[in-house]
Amino acid sequence: QVQLVESGGGLVQPGGSLRLSCAASGVYLRPYAMGWYRQAPGKERELVAVITRGALTDDDFMTKYADSVKGRFTISRDDAKNTGYLQMNGLKPEDTAVYYCAAKYTTRIVVPTGAYDYWGQGTQVTVSS
Repeated sequence: QVQLVESGGGLVQPGGSLRLSCAASGVYLRPYAMGWYRQAPGKERELVAVITRGALTDDDFMTKYADSVKGRFTISRDDAKNTGYLQMNGLKPEDTAVYYCAAKYTTRIVVPTGAYDYWGQGTQVTVSS
């Protein structure tokens, strides 16, 4: 059984930082694109960032970010640990949402939201003073 489990969410003040983790079990993440999404109350789920392996070398990664988080968030992965990460710096109240990780068997960087193979259960991030 495949599971993605997010952790690292919580309450943080504006300007603060959090690091989300997404640990996978039952699947080897290396050939998968991994995406981070978020959903705020009353809003649609939106892409935050996605990372996938390129085809050239083991260190060849491609990343894509939503404009709203560029320069503040960093997506990464450690396939040896079967885990993905989202480092969030300079957090703003508008970043408050449930954050989900997702995995899709592909090397493409553009993956439609509905095309992901697996989703985690989500972790709450609240940015408030």
